[in-house]
Amino acid sequence: MSLKIRLSRGGAKKRPFYRIVVADARMPRDGRFVERIGAFDPLKAKDDATRLVVDLEKAKAWLAKGAQPTDRVLRLFDGLGIAKRETRNNPVKALPKKKAQERVAAAAAAAEKAAAAEKTETAPA
Repeated sequence: MSLKIRLSRGGAKKRPFYRIVVADARMPRDGRFVERIGAFDPLKAKDDATRLVVDLEKAKAWLAKGAQPTDRVLRLFDGLGIAKRETRNNPVKALPKKKAQERVAAAAAAAEKAAAAEKTETAPA
């Protein structure tokens, strides 16, 4: 049985409230869980002490047993210092695609051509 530490949504429509639970990965998001280890209220201010409430001992125990936190829970745990989250960086995705690179090259060539024309016009004879 693979266990996940994940968020289970509660609260009213457009007023989310999440419980941090340890659940079987096959169970639904808001379905059956093994143990509740905390709560997260995203509507509270970031500096509010009750925004994120986690039983640190239980969280560390479940991580030691092999429960895998989801990315969002890992971000929350990283803020508390329970677990370390590797930052994701994919610089290849940020590069312009082929057509955008062609437009940039064409604009650079046009600017270079205009600068050369400007230089020949202002050169003393």
